[in-house]
This record gives sequence, C-alpha cells and structure tokens, in this order.
Amino acid sequence: MSARAASAALWILLLAGCATSRPPPVAPSATTPAAAAEYRLSIEVSPSALRELLDTHLDLARFRASSVPLGAAELQRLVRATPAEARALLETEGYFNATARVEQTDEHPGDLRLIVEPGALTRVGSLQLDLAADTALPEADQQAVLQMARQAWSLPEGDAFTQTAWAAAKSATLQRLRAGGFPLARWDETRADVDPEAARAQLSLRLQPGVRARLGSLRIEGLERHSESVVQRLAGFQSGDRYLESRLLDFQERLVKTQLFDAARVQLLLDEASPDGLYPVLVSLREAPQQQATTSVGYHANAGQRVGLEYLNRQPLGLPLRARSKLELGRELRTAEFELSSHPQEDFTRRLASMQYEQDRSGDQISTSLGLRLGWLRDTTDDEQLTYAELLRSREERTGSIDRRAAVSLNRQWIQRRLDNVLLPLDGHHGLLLVGAGMARDDGGSAGFARAQFKLGVFRPLGAHWFGSARVEAAQVLGAGQVALPEKLLWRAGGDDSVRGYAFHSLGPQAIVNGSPAVVGGRVMATASVEAARPINLAMPQLMGAVFIDAGQAATSWGSYRPQIGWGAGLRWRSPVGPLKVDLARAEQTGRWRLHFSVGIAL
Repeated sequence: MSARAASAALWILLLAGCATSRPPPVAPSATTPAAAAEYRLSIEVSPSALRELLDTHLDLARFRASSVPLGAAELQRLVRATPAEARALLETEGYFNATARVEQTDEHPGDLRLIVEPGALTRVGSLQLDLAADTALPEADQQAVLQMARQAWSLPEGDAFTQTAWAAAKSATLQRLRAGGFPLARWDETRADVDPEAARAQLSLRLQPGVRARLGSLRIEGLERHSESVVQRLAGFQSGDRYLESRLLDFQERLVKTQLFDAARVQLLLDEASPDGLYPVLVSLREAPQQQATTSVGYHANAGQRVGLEYLNRQPLGLPLRARSKLELGRELRTAEFELSSHPQEDFTRRLASMQYEQDRSGDQISTSLGLRLGWLRDTTDDEQLTYAELLRSREERTGSIDRRAAVSLNRQWIQRRLDNVLLPLDGHHGLLLVGAGMARDDGGSAGFARAQFKLGVFRPLGAHWFGSARVEAAQVLGAGQVALPEKLLWRAGGDDSVRGYAFHSLGPQAIVNGSPAVVGGRVMATASVEAARPINLAMPQLMGAVFIDAGQAATSWGSYRPQIGWGAGLRWRSPVGPLKVDLARAEQTGRWRLHFSVGIAL
C-alpha cells in the first residue's frame, strides 16, 4: 500500500469515529437562552397611591407576572434601571426630588426590595397666563378671553403639580375658550419650570385665541320630505350672531326632540369663513320614516300587565303636522289617545289637539273618562310651557249606582330641568308647576273651581361613591263647593313614584260605597321621598343598591291629612333608556311588603 493510500484510510477511520462519538458540551453564547431567573419584588413607599403607581408601571414589576422568562443578565439590567425609572414615574405625580434604590442580598438574590423616598410634593408657585404678542383682537375681546381662560384654569397656585393636572388644566381651558366663541384657540407656548429643592413649579402660558367667530348661514343636508323652513325655525340664532357652542348643541337637541329626524348633527365649518368673518353652520340630518308603528308588551307595578300599539305619522296627507295614535290595554288601566300637533314654529311652539280615553279599574270602582284638549306647547332645551283648554267628562260606576261628572278648564303648566343628564341624572333638579281654573258640573248643579300642583326632584352626589335624591309633591283643588269633580281632577297617592309599599292610587279619603269603605280622590295631596344609592361594585358603576323612605297621603282637606310611611331597599340599573328600578318596600300602615318596578324618572 502506498503512503498516499494509507493516509486516506486513516482519515476515513478518524471521520467515522467523530460521527459516532458524543459531541462535547458547547459553552453558552450570547444567542443561547439562559435559565429563567425567578424573583419577588416588594415596594416600600408612602403614600400607598405611589406604591400602586410603581407596581403597575415599573418594568421590573410588570415582568414579574409575565409569561416571558427573564434571564439572570436581563434581570440585573432591569434592577439597575429601576431607580431611574421609579424617579421618572414619581415626577408625573409631582415628586421631583425622589430617591430610589433596589436592595438584593447574596443569600436570597431572588428577593428584591425597592425602597423609595419621594421627597416633598411639588406645588404650583406662580402662574402667568398671557396672550400671544400677535393676537389680533380688540381690547375688549382680549380682556374677555383672559377672564374666560383664568376662570377655566383648574391648576391654581398652591395646588399639587402633577402631569395629569397640568395636561387637564390646559385641555379644559382650550375647551372652554372654543365653546365660548373662539373655536380656533390654541396654546402658543406652555412652560413649567420646576425647582426640585424648593418643591415649586413656576407656570407660564401664552394663548393664541384666534378670532371671535360669528355664525353664518345654514347649510342643510339630508332633507327629502320636510322643507328647510322646519329646520330654520329651530335654529334660535341669526346670521351674524356670536358663536357659542351651546347654541349649536341646543339647536341639535331641538331637532332631535321634534321626532322628525333619526339623527341630527350641527357643526361649525371652521375652514370656510366668509370675507366678512362669518362661519357657515352645517346641519346634517337623517329623516325618520314618515310612518312608524310600535307594539309593546310589558308589566308595570302600578297597572299590571299591559299590551300596547302606537302609530305615528310625521306628515299626514303631506301636511306639516304630526299625528300620533296610541292604544294600551292593561289589567287595571286601559287607555286610548289621539294627538295632532303642528311642526315647530319660529318661537319653538307647537299647536296641539288631542283626545284621551281612559278606564281605570285599580280602585273600588270603574272610572271612565273622556278628555279633549286644545292648546300649544313651547318646548326648549331645559324648559317646557304647556297651555291648554280641557273638556273632561267622567263616569264613575259602582255597584248599583253611576255618577256622571263634567268639567271645562283653562290650564298652564311649566316644567324646568337643570340636570347633568336628562335620562340618568346624578346632579341637578327638575320641577313642575300646574295651575288651572274652570267650571265643574254633576247631577246636582255646577260651580267654579281652581287647581294647583307642584313637583320638585333634586339629585346630588354624596361623597365619593354615594348619590342622593329627594322629591316632594303637593296639590290642591279649591272651590267647587259640593259639586263632585271628575276623578282625574282629584288626587290619590301610593305607587312607584309616590309612596312605595302601597298599591297605585290606594291612598286617599275613605268613602262608603255600597256599604263598604272605598278609596276615592282627595282635594289635597302631598308626598315626599329621600333616597341614597351606591354602586354595588365599583367596577360596575351602572348597577347600584339603594335605600329609601317615602311618606304621603291624599285627603279631603289639610285638616284630615295624615301621611303614611313606606320604606325599603332596591336595585338601580342605569340603562340607556333611563334608570331601571326594582324596589322592595314595607308599608307601615299594613306591615306588608310590596315589590315595585319602574323605568325612568317621573315628573
């Protein structure tokens, strides 16, 4: 064998041996994953709110519960970066002189302690708020802008300087200016100079308000059946009037309340100012269907089970009218109604004509009434005024007897709403006042009478998570002598929005009917209620528990008035259509418990 052949054979044997032997261990490299490092972290800082901040946002805290394992080297990198990260987080809460360190022992390297000394809380030392040098406004408007901005500024001298409060104050001030007539307002410069040693922040801001906008012509989109005059009459402003955001919002709400439109949006076109400084107003509409029918099935604690049918025609025979027909059949209450009303006029009024039929079987008699009304309604954003003449005839049927009564009257009703939310109020009040006078007649003759009713509901926050509400109602009929009035003009108490624990209209004067005591309508009535509610779980603020106490009664006179008491507890769900209320109430007079259901707030 030649030397070359022997050498080749030797290489073959060496390669075969390498292929069958176990490879030597490979030293870890930068690309080889290291073993996961387990650790625990405790944070020592006061106040406790800072602990929650650090525990939520620190990388070292977040990776503790992460599914991605950390290697030992990565853990040490996070440990070294944590003090600076903690100080940066504390600065957002106004602590600019904080110290932080992480302690880690050799005996237990997995136990980490973050010790933080936040230092003094930085407060606003001075505030300087001026207009930009190139502001092109008359002197009177400049003073108005500065006054508006200073009133809206929410971070005054002495308050804690935090990043959240700083940003909120700037945003709220611009929002106030833009809503108050300066839609192009912006910050020209904002600066906060913080002295960590003195724990003071010197704030300086320069405002560029832009122009004071004036309202121009309406541009109406989306009309098919209705004329533009219907929309124009609801504007409430003229071309050239000063722009206020509230004017456009009120206009938008009035359009929605007509029920002629499924959607309405009113906005200022900021990029289309005319040469004389007027900004056009765009009104985007989606008309509701001309005809609409609605059926309903439900239960109400006052009147029992019910089925209903409603038909609405928003332009009958092509006329600028709205016709509504409604039929409701309940276990104890049956009603039918037909209403014809005009589209809103220039003063926001609508002409009304209606007919109502009602049969009430909830008491110890069958009360049937037929009413005719003619009048007008002025309905604005917060206020409502209703003036109407009414003809009312009633038939009271008892075993063995039938009483027929009639009345004609002229009435005026005012409603005022000052609520943070009309459907779901938590703060504010609403009230109703009704006065009327007329002539009544029964089988024994006729006589004049007067009638008045007052309602007030108040809503207030009570501390951090409690909310209170109270309502009071009083009513009286004057005159008429011995003439019996139709039952609908008299008063009873009891029910969901009166005195809970008692059935609907079960409180009133007692009369002997066919040898048995029965509740009839009274000439005076007064009720009152107080309630406190709180979310059951703060994570679901729309679901609340409530406790309440009610009192009230109806009587023939104030001398015989003796209020009855009801109290209990319930649940509140703040639904999109209003508060859904379920209450369990105890009547002090009878000692019995009663379940009540209702939706919305009554006025």
